[in-house]
Amino acid sequence: MSWWEALILGLLQGLTEFLPVSSSGHLVLGQYVLGLNPGGVTFEVFVHFGTVLSILTVYRKRVGAIVGEVWTALPRPTEWPARYRERDPFRLAVWILITMIPTGLVYVLLGDWIEQTFEHPRFAAGMLVITGVLLVLTRLRRHPDGDLSPLKAFVVGVAQSAAMLPGISRSGSTICAAIYQNVRPERAADFSFLMLLPVVLGATLLKGIELLDSPESIGVVPLVLGTVAAYVSGVAAIKMLLQVVRRGRLEYFAYYCFLVGLLGLWLIR
Repeated sequence: MSWWEALILGLLQGLTEFLPVSSSGHLVLGQYVLGLNPGGVTFEVFVHFGTVLSILTVYRKRVGAIVGEVWTALPRPTEWPARYRERDPFRLAVWILITMIPTGLVYVLLGDWIEQTFEHPRFAAGMLVITGVLLVLTRLRRHPDGDLSPLKAFVVGVAQSAAMLPGISRSGSTICAAIYQNVRPERAADFSFLMLLPVVLGATLLKGIELLDSPESIGVVPLVLGTVAAYVSGVAAIKMLLQVVRRGRLEYFAYYCFLVGLLGLWLIR
């Protein structure tokens, strides 16, 4: 892997992981159109680590509060109902845990089939068009002002499961699923990023175990460039999306998804 390939793939990972335009779809299309080398498991582990650092940088106080709340509550199960009613960090931890149920089930039941879809760039292009539709439909919910609940969190988890397909944006589908259920846009975006953290950590751990079983040789420069690019672009993408969400203009990203998706469907045979 060359340094410029690592830089481009790192930027793609960081920007598209958080912006509602599908990181997996862009990587599939980027590899097809530009002939980029995906870098193997080693590179995946490092760029995923960069995205983890992005979330921890922007949400360090919120993540610290959630971890501290869970650590304090674990040995006191009798206090859990009261904590759920009174402590927002504990509620967030419960809701995040709920989202992992459908995500885990879909991965176990359909994981092999989902991995096969990554071999079809035309499929990824079609899914980008669907992501655009999801984003446009948020305009039907003009002024959402509610909060999450266990049922709403489960529905958001189902949306996250669908985003395992290349071209379906994880952040886009989860934020849209929350907004459709009358969750405040800022709350929806914050929850989308926070619920990503255990998913990315889990994926990084699995890839790390795979890497230990089959070590790869890759240069230090591509690894460092890719990781730093993913981290810096990830922080910028999170802050950018939060501003867009506050203005209620998610459909701006829909136009981009339509453009890239339709071009892909037209040009890829």
